[in-house]
Amino acid sequence: MEPLLILHAVAAVCAPALVRRLGRDAFLVLALPPACGFAYTLWAVVTGAPVSSRHDWAPALGMSLSFRADALGLLMMTLVTGIGALVLLYCSRYFSAGEDGLGRFGGALTAFAGAMLGLVAADDLLLLYVFWELTTIFSYLLIGQDPASRAGRRAALQALTVTTFGGLAMLAGFVMLGEAAGTYRVSQLVAHPPAGGTVPAALALVLTGALSKSAIFPFSMWLPAAMAAPTPVSAYLHAAAMVKAGIYLLARLGPAFGEDVPWRAAAVSLGLLTMVLGGWRALRENDLKRLLAYGTVSQLGFLTVLFGAATRGTALAGTAMLGAHALFKASLFLVVGIVDHAAGTRDLRALSGLRRSAPWLCAVATASAASMAGVPLFFGFSAKEAAFESLLGGGPAQVVTLAGVVIGSALTAAYSLRFLAGAFGGPPGREPTPMAHYGVATFLPPALLAALGPVAALFASRYGHAMEPYTATFADPGHEAHLALWSGAPVPLLLSAAALAGGALIFAAGDRGARAGRLLRTIDSGRVYWALVRGMNRFAGQLTGVVQRGSLPDYLMIAFITLAGIAVFALLYGPVTTVGPAVVLWERAEQPVVGLLLAVTAVLAPFARSHVVLALLVGLTGYGTALLFLSHGSPDLALTQLLVETLSLVAFVLVLRRLPIVPQEEQRPRVPLAVRAVLGAVTGLVAAGAGTLAVNARSETPVGTLLAGPTEQAKASNIVSALLVDIRAWDTLGESTVLVVLTLGVTSLVFLRRRTYALERPPAGHRRPPGRTYWLTATLPPGERAAVLEVIARMIFHTLLLVSVFLLFTGHGSVGGGFAGGIVAGLSLVVRYLAGGRYELAVAAPTGAGVLMGLGLVLSVVSAVLGLAFGGAPLRAFSADLAVPLVGKVHLSTVLLFDLGIYLTVFGMVQDILRSLGAELDRQIEEEETR
Repeated sequence: MEPLLILHAVAAVCAPALVRRLGRDAFLVLALPPACGFAYTLWAVVTGAPVSSRHDWAPALGMSLSFRADALGLLMMTLVTGIGALVLLYCSRYFSAGEDGLGRFGGALTAFAGAMLGLVAADDLLLLYVFWELTTIFSYLLIGQDPASRAGRRAALQALTVTTFGGLAMLAGFVMLGEAAGTYRVSQLVAHPPAGGTVPAALALVLTGALSKSAIFPFSMWLPAAMAAPTPVSAYLHAAAMVKAGIYLLARLGPAFGEDVPWRAAAVSLGLLTMVLGGWRALRENDLKRLLAYGTVSQLGFLTVLFGAATRGTALAGTAMLGAHALFKASLFLVVGIVDHAAGTRDLRALSGLRRSAPWLCAVATASAASMAGVPLFFGFSAKEAAFESLLGGGPAQVVTLAGVVIGSALTAAYSLRFLAGAFGGPPGREPTPMAHYGVATFLPPALLAALGPVAALFASRYGHAMEPYTATFADPGHEAHLALWSGAPVPLLLSAAALAGGALIFAAGDRGARAGRLLRTIDSGRVYWALVRGMNRFAGQLTGVVQRGSLPDYLMIAFITLAGIAVFALLYGPVTTVGPAVVLWERAEQPVVGLLLAVTAVLAPFARSHVVLALLVGLTGYGTALLFLSHGSPDLALTQLLVETLSLVAFVLVLRRLPIVPQEEQRPRVPLAVRAVLGAVTGLVAAGAGTLAVNARSETPVGTLLAGPTEQAKASNIVSALLVDIRAWDTLGESTVLVVLTLGVTSLVFLRRRTYALERPPAGHRRPPGRTYWLTATLPPGERAAVLEVIARMIFHTLLLVSVFLLFTGHGSVGGGFAGGIVAGLSLVVRYLAGGRYELAVAAPTGAGVLMGLGLVLSVVSAVLGLAFGGAPLRAFSADLAVPLVGKVHLSTVLLFDLGIYLTVFGMVQDILRSLGAELDRQIEEEETR
């Protein structure tokens, strides 16, 4: 499974380059990963399920990359990979050559296919959640594909908001379920479900996530709005893949929790309401895509009823309807895409007689719509017959459910007729809507999906036998159901006939039925959603006006007061705690001296009347802290603190150029110095007291004493470096990613007035007289040059670079590492910039900061993938000792690759800070001076 996911990821990353090279034909290449997944799924079906694999991810936390494909999983994998490959094939001719954003679109669609494949195959709750949220993110990008479309942006944001809300609720439920069951393995949790305690609350949260993902009332509003996306997105995400994720979760957990009354009652009632409301709403839509969208909402409600009922019969019918719906709805969406492109519209009021101008397309649409309506000899009919049969018998609640399903099926038949009559029918004598030519690549996918409807019906009985390993896991047998081309059961057949006849009558009612559908606006969840959004925006604006006044001192005071309040609450209501061992004042003679200097510097800082002096005093406290680290025998911490403090001081000085040297009178603190001093003293006491109590309350062996063994296993002699790049490599990778995001976010604020930015090289007129030797490639204007600084920069620049490389290579065995080396390399760039100005920065580091940061993250991720591919676990280190002539033995390790990624990432961050706070501010100041 992992190779398939990696293949999708690689294809998604390469998609922009492929599109630039091949144009829209690149979609043919991007269709290969889903096609490979489809071939793998067929192999698994032939060899027998379940197929499983497991690799440790974070063994200490019990987390693993666990995948399992049973009968249900293979069904979903077949739909995700098969329809995904066909949709990508369709894209190769759906989009025009040279259309903007095709590379981004192709990458997002391929990545979504991989994420959806991982979701349906995941056998770990937390891993399933990761893929769940990835599908949310990629769907957001796909729905908002056109950045110029306001409707697309609104729809993307709405889908993201609703599904993310449900996803977070589901995550909380997953954690509660996993802790209650003692395992996060889905297969084990279903086999031995927990009960009591927090389980009911956990199930409510999980159900919220599933219903929001599958657009079940009251979360239905996002799916019709998402029709602003390109048609291939609608055909894949909103018919065959993403909206099925919630249904899949209900089906997966149904054997374990389906008999719980709240689970069953909520799923069946909300599903039934969604089926009826969605079908009725579809009757008043004139846009073909929105008609199908509300039809999809209705069918998702139908599936929720079947899997929510949680009997063997309804589960069998649910699996059949799951496959049938994916086939006919994806085909119909693709047909709409052809009509939209070839006829120039998808409005039912403007279309007429396409059965004459596009007879083959009409045949495809008719076959798919017939399966959707439940016409005999189609797979949709077989699935619906099984559903009616499975809901027979039982008490009043089941009778109401069956009646609701029949009404919903009648509405399905009605909007199926409306779709066909509106697009392909037309009054006699009216000229058919002209259709432009459409290619085989766009016609073949919907035709193949439509043809599978009657073909699958022929093998309905074998399909039912294939699903028996899954349906047998339900404890409640319910009413027996049969899946066949023609079951012959009289009651289900009568109900099917009633549904078709009712649908014909509703369609014949015409505008009267549509006018009745307008009554549903009173319970339109979309209107409710936007009303809530507007209300929250107003509340947020009012709250922001109260607490966000733009004053950093106010924010700090609130934080410090809150901290003091927490401490007081803990002292008053917490258990009585005493400091156990005696507090050691100092261990070495220099420690109290450094501590005293730190205290004096901190006391002087509030009295500083210059921003620059204040920055220097704050910097001295950081350097003093580095000395304390060094005196405690922590050279790694001391070096890191020293380098970070130096870089911070440079950033402070660069920013302070835009501020007055001395604070103006109106910028003086509003809070008296005495109050600030008291608050600072209280905060210091709270922090020191909390640290002391925490250290002395320890009952277990300090973890630091346990690191010697893992460090030796990692073949490292530096515990700190081994901890960062080996033992806690996941944390380091995550922290690097966060730092990159923060750097890009902060620096982008400087460029709000510019859409693009590139480092500026010296202009043509910036030439120096020949015959003279200059220390630097680019120099400052004559009045701003500092010869001493230029000489120093020329002398130490290359030395600093060598030192940074030395720290990179020695970090695993001595003081240093990629982080320290990256900062040193960045400081060498700072020296060049300070001596030569913004033009020197462009010459010294011509490679863009984004490229460096991206390359660094890629190298770190590659080291993780290598560990997974060859060692069975991500970030597992490999090493080798090579004998190099004239050099001797050289120790190489994947840890070095990971550290190199950190080095490049940090160097790119420093360059980004300099290009924004340095070069860009220089340019802005120069512009202001020339006005």
